[in-house]
Amino acid sequence: MSNATKWLNEIKWDDHGLVPVVVQEASSGDVLMFAWMNRDALQRTAELGEAVFWSRSRRKLWHKGEESGHIQKVVEIRTDCDNDVILLKVEQAGGIACHTGRHSCFFQRHLADGTWQVVEPVLKAPEDIYK
Repeated sequence: MSNATKWLNEIKWDDHGLVPVVVQEASSGDVLMFAWMNRDALQRTAELGEAVFWSRSRRKLWHKGEESGHIQKVVEIRTDCDNDVILLKVEQAGGIACHTGRHSCFFQRHLADGTWQVVEPVLKAPEDIYK
């Protein structure tokens, strides 16, 4: 095993060969999104310096921003103490991480009355992002 891939073997992949990934904006600390990576996605992310995920719905690698232009330039890749969660610290192109046109995918807040309230504005309409 080469040192170039040894670090990938230290990750605790789940039964589907995936690891959960939290994406955080390096400058603000905002949590932008949650996604999954397989071994190839994590290796490509490290090689490209841009976030590449595994799309469970499409069953293929997904280079974040390939359609929208909202790429995530990787500043740092971290793992948690158990090596079973990845934290990507990124610079978010265009300030938009969510397919809804918002800064973060976490744009809804739970209220005491049991409802969800949208707390982040749409920065760009999805129909203007995805043509």
